[in-house]
Formats: sequence, C-alpha cells, structure tokens
Amino acid sequence: MFDYDAERLRDVILQLTRSNISPEATLWFSGKLDISETSAINAAFSLIPRKTGVSVIKLRSFDRESISTIKPGLSVEGWTADRLCRVCLLLHLDAPDKDTYFKTIEALFLAAEMNELVALYSALPLLAYPDIWRMRCAEGIRSNIGGVLEAIMHHNPYPAKHLDEKAWNQLVLKAFFTDKDVNKIYGLDERANAELALILSDYAHERWAAGRKVNPLLWRLTTNYIDGRILDDLKRVFREGDMPERQAAALAVHGSSSKDAKELLDDHKDLSADIKRGKLKWESLGEG
Repeated sequence: MFDYDAERLRDVILQLTRSNISPEATLWFSGKLDISETSAINAAFSLIPRKTGVSVIKLRSFDRESISTIKPGLSVEGWTADRLCRVCLLLHLDAPDKDTYFKTIEALFLAAEMNELVALYSALPLLAYPDIWRMRCAEGIRSNIGGVLEAIMHHNPYPAKHLDEKAWNQLVLKAFFTDKDVNKIYGLDERANAELALILSDYAHERWAAGRKVNPLLWRLTTNYIDGRILDDLKRVFREGDMPERQAAALAVHGSSSKDAKELLDDHKDLSADIKRGKLKWESLGEG
C-alpha cells in the first residue's frame, strides 16, 4: 500500500504542522483528520489556508533528518503552513479501499486551484498505491504553472522512483526548458540514460542555433554517454563556452570512463585540479 513507514512519517508531519499553526488552527485541523465523506474532505482541503495561514514553516534539524530518513529525497524546506497541512490531511485519508482512495484524491486534483495543485503534487511520494499516480504525475509535467512544476521536480522522490524513462526524460527536459533548479531533482544522476543525453544534445543545438545560452548543468546528464556527437558538443563547449560552461564540460568528462573524453582535460589542467581538490563540483556550479 505504502512504500515507506507511513505511520511514522504521519506522526512527524502532524507534529510539524502543530508547531507551525496557532492553537485555534490546531484545534480546527485536528477535527478534520478523521473525516471520510468526500464533500467534507473537499471542504476542509479548500478551507485550510484561511484557518492555518500561509506563512513559511519553521523546521528544526530533527524534522529535516526524520523526514529524509523515512522518505529519502523528500524535503519540506520552504513549504508554507497551508501546503504542509494539506499534505498532512492527505496522509490521514483512509487508504485500505483502493478505489475509494483513488477517487477521493483524483477529485481533489480535478477541482484544484494552483496552490491546491502544488500541495497535491508535493504529496505524490507519500500517497498509498504509488503506481496509480504515474499518469497524474506525467500530466503535471505538462503544466505551465511554475509552482506545480517545482512541486514535482524539486526534492520530490516520486518521479525518479516511479516514472518510466520517457516520462522521466520529459521531466528533465522540461526542467531545463523552464529554467528550474536541476540540482534539486532527486535521482538525477541515477536516472541518466543514453536517450536523455541525445535529447539534451538536440536541445543544446537548438539553443546554439538561436544564439542562446545553454544551462551548463545540461552536460551533467551526458557523463556516461560521451561519444560521437556528444564528444563533439563538449569540444565545442571547451572551445567557445564561458567559464561555467567549461567547468561543466570538465566535470562531465572527468566523470566519464571514455578515454577520448578524458583527453579533453589535457588542455584544462587547472579545471582538472579544481575537481580533484573538491573545489569544483556540480552542486557548487549550480549555485553559480
């Protein structure tokens, strides 16, 4: 039903909500955690911001560690109180009846406004029966709402664990296309694949043809697939790119097992040295 310790995480999230809303809101919210009628669930889900407020939550290191231990890849950093409470409410829905459970949550998706969608997509890795939400996740990737895309892409372990290769590749390409923080995508390196490397190479060529910059982090996904066209792409980056682009190319070829790729570092020993010292890495490049 769940692919993690749901009871334990439910307790952690519930305590976190209580520490981030007023006593009056806590009293109201506690009365909504055992409701089962669809109309009552819909009403409570909609009312939450008015009752709890929308302030950014405060987290203790204990909260961060507990959540990441129970559900690796998940982070609630930067969430608002209403987003957290909505996810908490979803965690308390009765799950044994799979059909009813699906219909209840799907109804929320169909009627949701933007902030409700953000909460619903944030909850994907925590919902029961994870396989039944693949189509919903894939649909969310097609959204043009920035907050929805970030809810799916940033610190959300659901896509990496459950999407097929085609949907995963669409997510990564959409992240680059919409200028999302690619380093916040969980499972980015583990889900890299040859088809994605070629898709991103095509994307880079489209950007170059239009006289536009290419996000240096794109080359992170080519590390294990550097041959032929992608090798030529990286030669071009070393030859014509600015410093962040050349740093990215250096990181890509440094991590490659290709002898031809590694030879590209011969003329860039300063970058190679920075990588070996730990001064240059993908995460710090993303911060730049």
